[in-house]
Amino acid sequence: MRIKPCLYFLGLSCFPISIMSLINVFYTFYFGYLDNLMSYFLVILVSSLTGLVFFKLGRTERENINIYEQLFLIFLVYFLISFFISLPFYYSNYDISFINSFFESISGLTGTGFTTFKYIKSLDEPLILWRSSSQWIGGFYFLIFLVLIFSNKQINFKMVDLSFNLEKKINFSSNLTNVASRIFFIYSSLTVLIFFLFLISGVRLFDSLNLTMTVISSGGFLPTDSLNDIIKNNFQSLLLCFAFLISILNFYLLYNVILGRDNLKEHGEDVYILVLVLVFSMIFYFINDLNIFSVFINVLSSIGTSGISARAVPGNFGLYFIILTLLGGSVLSTTSGIKFLRIYILVKAFFMEIYKLVKPNVMLNTKIMFSEKKVNTNNIKMSFLIFILFFLSLFILSSILLADFLDFENSFKLSILTLTNTVASNIYGIEEIHFSDLFTFSKISLIIFMVIAKVELMAIFVLARRIFFKD
Repeated sequence: MRIKPCLYFLGLSCFPISIMSLINVFYTFYFGYLDNLMSYFLVILVSSLTGLVFFKLGRTERENINIYEQLFLIFLVYFLISFFISLPFYYSNYDISFINSFFESISGLTGTGFTTFKYIKSLDEPLILWRSSSQWIGGFYFLIFLVLIFSNKQINFKMVDLSFNLEKKINFSSNLTNVASRIFFIYSSLTVLIFFLFLISGVRLFDSLNLTMTVISSGGFLPTDSLNDIIKNNFQSLLLCFAFLISILNFYLLYNVILGRDNLKEHGEDVYILVLVLVFSMIFYFINDLNIFSVFINVLSSIGTSGISARAVPGNFGLYFIILTLLGGSVLSTTSGIKFLRIYILVKAFFMEIYKLVKPNVMLNTKIMFSEKKVNTNNIKMSFLIFILFFLSLFILSSILLADFLDFENSFKLSILTLTNTVASNIYGIEEIHFSDLFTFSKISLIIFMVIAKVELMAIFVLARRIFFKD
């Protein structure tokens, strides 16, 4: 495994953090809260210098980066960028330890939403915006990873090729700038659209900005202690549901709709997800006496692996919403979870095998949804392997958390939410957890599994195979 070819791209990943920190400098002046100003300047300095050094060291070998080094690069990006993001937390006036600061930054970058702060309202506005920005930048990085790395057929465990993907070329080195620019344009445009919708609905400017960055990235950070402080009427709830849909469905869907492209028929995955959202919402609505908008918010938030919710649900339905987090959204979105497409492939493969037993000579339809792509043996094997690895990770993390003060139920639920990058909100029937009180080993374990959940355990196996079995 060569590190030098990765340095060029690792250096490039540092510069958006410098820009993000510069924007937060303006926030501090705007809000008149200058106590934490130097920490943002420190991030600008450290991230810029690190980026320049890595950029110069690796630029001569950037064309030689192979698929395994690209996977290794993803882990480097998550941990290095999280270090930069942790600095304003660590040097703030809130007496936060470094492990808690790093935990907060990893939670934001992966869109998980676990927080070590007990009362968000006690934080200053620039730091709240810094938390929200970490989610937004994390969603941007993840979309680049999906398009440029996980589209590669050598490591097809994300199955991005089975979902609509506007980018046909997958050469990482030569396509980085063009693809990143297009993703940034679409991602920023969707962010502005959601922000504008929240503004016209009457949500105040500060809350609109923070909530927009949370929803578009499928994150879990809120600028207040409760979503009820932001979403106060049905119209705002309706717009929040629409914003969740944007983050759940294929990243390119709205882009294709606006441009009037003729490839909308390839978005069969999104049609299935919309139907499932409607079905699950109706089921829960008819068996519970809840406002219809609250039901849709809970369902969309769970499928979108965000987890933020306006109202609690009866405790016996917590597991219902946790199961929805396993479903996840579109393959090409910022959501986590096992993903609907994999579950679809496993279910279809199951019925195909049953049908073969009944009618051995029949010709089976192996097409995936409405597309011309077909289910093959490799798709089935990979989907089943990811399914097994998910529950292996669940067993390991639950065992670790049991050694802390959590009981079995809360350990099990928290492990699922960690492995789906979903915030531990009250709709999952989980007791309030103060992450700052967890043992250090538990925090480190959660940090590792939050990253694994975003990238998937399969990536580690691929890297390990390359390192220890080079042939």
